Amino acid sequence: MDLTERKLKILQAVIADFVRTAEPVGSRTISKNYELGSPATIRNEMSDLEEMGYLTHPHTSSGRVPSEKAYRLYVNEMMKKRELTAEQKKAISDRLYANVSELDTLIERAAHVLSEITNLTAFALSPGKEQDKLKYVNLLPVDDHTVVIMLVSDSGRASNAAVRLKKPASEETLRVLAKNMTYNYSGKTLSEALKLDIIKTFRADAEAMAMFENSIAPSFIRTLEDMLNVNLYMDGMTNIFSLPEYNDIEKARSFFQMIDRKKEITQKIKGRDDGVMITIGGENQDEDLADCSVISATYHVDGKLVGKLGVIGPTRMKYDEVTSVVEYLTENITKAFRLTEGDDDGR
Repeated sequence: MDLTERKLKILQAVIADFVRTAEPVGSRTISKNYELGSPATIRNEMSDLEEMGYLTHPHTSSGRVPSEKAYRLYVNEMMKKRELTAEQKKAISDRLYANVSELDTLIERAAHVLSEITNLTAFALSPGKEQDKLKYVNLLPVDDHTVVIMLVSDSGRASNAAVRLKKPASEETLRVLAKNMTYNYSGKTLSEALKLDIIKTFRADAEAMAMFENSIAPSFIRTLEDMLNVNLYMDGMTNIFSLPEYNDIEKARSFFQMIDRKKEITQKIKGRDDGVMITIGGENQDEDLADCSVISATYHVDGKLVGKLGVIGPTRMKYDEVTSVVEYLTENITKAFRLTEGDDDGR
């Protein structure tokens, strides 16, 4: 049985109505809202589409709903890129470009904006940091026995840790330490920095060497390791309560339990293909995501650091609109971060 042009139009109409209303769609509704023939004719075509696996027939309703196969056909062959409105673009730009000073802040904000616009659960995975390079190290005295060690990478990522000193350090000693560490670590990747032994470079200053070895080095290494960890930001988890698919408390609870397993979710997102990727229901090859669709896209910073941004929601999703928002956000993350680099250069 072939998918004629008429069947395709009817299928597209069923998808559009079901996504909008969350209610099974009957032949009379299609006949009334679309110029596709009489209810009887449409009913026959819908019966064929059901036989072909594109529609399913809920037991409690005479109407039909799209199957995962139908959504896949829609995404692959029917979906047209949906241009965002000027208002949506302005809302995205205003949120991303305002007062951004660190990459992680920008990425976390992108997840929040995405969840607000789509009314779905959004995620943002910070880029892999193995190739991120250290830019400088600073040591900021807080009091006689406390120093904050601050590391800044060339991508703008900053991390710091408070260090408790065994004995007070002079400002000159801290200055020598920071200068020496910056000289030796600048330009090294975070992974390379972890393997580098620079204690021998302090031989000319015994006090600085002792301070580094006994107090600074352990916290420095822990801070580097923290910078290497991939961060997963999630936003809009409670949005599911506005979706009829999650009126069932058990289904909602399962969803929350699934997204609460951050480590597992992080690995699943990291394993997704680059570019825009849409997986529907069983395509996720994961029991926890069997009733969900996931849309993700990759973003690049400085041409090399790659992360992922996207949404998790029911298979009944506005795929065209959500995909456009995800793509627009990922395109603008790089632009927004370039502005912050420009601001830094200007100071």
